[in-house]
Amino acid sequence: MKLLRFGPKGAEKPGCLAPDGTIRDLSSVTSDFQGDSVSVEALAKLAQQDLAALPAVPAETRLGAALADVPNFHCVGLNYAKHAAESGAEPPAEPVLFGKASTALSGPFDPVVLPEGAEKGDWEVELGVVIGREASYVSEADALSYVSAYCTINDVSEREFQLHRGGTWTKGKSAPTFGPLGPWLVTADEIPDPQALGLWTKVNGQVMQNSSTSDMIFSIAEIVSYMSRFMLLRVGDVIATGTPEGVGMGQKPPRYLKPGDVMELEVEGLGAQRQEVVAFPG
Repeated sequence: MKLLRFGPKGAEKPGCLAPDGTIRDLSSVTSDFQGDSVSVEALAKLAQQDLAALPAVPAETRLGAALADVPNFHCVGLNYAKHAAESGAEPPAEPVLFGKASTALSGPFDPVVLPEGAEKGDWEVELGVVIGREASYVSEADALSYVSAYCTINDVSEREFQLHRGGTWTKGKSAPTFGPLGPWLVTADEIPDPQALGLWTKVNGQVMQNSSTSDMIFSIAEIVSYMSRFMLLRVGDVIATGTPEGVGMGQKPPRYLKPGDVMELEVEGLGAQRQEVVAFPG
């Protein structure tokens, strides 16, 4: 299934993309997509619905973030071999983990707002993983059974805040609108191999990133298993699993976002996003 949230900002309803391409309203059968409502079991029940019997939604309706909220917005850094190289970093021996504020969640077609004082805004297309069962000390062999869905994420970054202001990376990753997620949650049964997905980004129509999840240093199964050794992964947590080469920081000279720029990005099978960059309103 391809699950989504539609409607005005702050008043979104749960829905899905039916096989005939229409959006169907799921609000009569689920309250929203967050927490237990995106568990493996809950999404399996939704799959039994007769979608044709549910109300249709106008095609032009706004899509919000595919998750209403997340307990934790986890991220993995330097997880593509060529991206690590363009960043001047050695490939990590273990996954590099950091967090992104849940308040960064944003709709896949909403504007991205550069925060006050931003100098080095950047783009990062990523495969997102939604946790569907509480995970603690799970094996790599079992790890994918704890994933309920996948999604496209733009891990928008402000490199000056991230790398030159001290402390951890989180403050360069967490501004409001810095986490466009969606347009859909695609249930795990539709993605048989998360390590064989193309992903790309265009900025102002120019291809900047064009790679495959096969270039990941640590696979999705390795990431979920590894993280579960250090923390309890909760149902509804999302993990942004790293970005391939081609980010603005890696260009020669570096190229950073400015108001008026347009980002388009997609992960194969998970849907495309489009965001216009706007200045901080003051």
